[in-house]
Amino acid sequence: MKKIIIAAIFMLGIISLNAQDKNTSSEVVAKKNGPEIKFKTTTHDYGEIYLHSDGTYRFEFTNEGNEPLILKKPRSSCGCTVPSWPKEPILPGETNEIKVTYNTHKAGSFNKSVTVYSNSKTVILRIKGKVVPKPEEALPEKPTSMGSAPLNDKK
Repeated sequence: MKKIIIAAIFMLGIISLNAQDKNTSSEVVAKKNGPEIKFKTTTHDYGEIYLHSDGTYRFEFTNEGNEPLILKKPRSSCGCTVPSWPKEPILPGETNEIKVTYNTHKAGSFNKSVTVYSNSKTVILRIKGKVVPKPEEALPEKPTSMGSAPLNDKK
């Protein structure tokens, strides 16, 4: 009988140790302190975009942290890509956007990046696509058939 009681106590001890391990592991998953920038998407593909058209895209993000998010000046990979960003702190839970404008005055493929620095982490946004000339507008032609006479033919 003593062996059964000792075995039962031993089993209860093992079960309680496992339960404690599970509780401590869930605490590790808890939200970290500070700001946390989270973008809906970090890449935008324009596909084919016409020459001299609007090359602007807005990257939407949210501060999922518990402190204000402060963005520093984003840096683009070249002068043909211009970022605009909010200068004021983004409070926890707020959503805002970084506007990236690509200069579409030159035909050809492009693949550019904008590096966003903040008090949370550094994020790289990418835009890509191909600038193509607009198709020439052609006036519709009136079909003619052989042997037809003009409507206002006066003889």
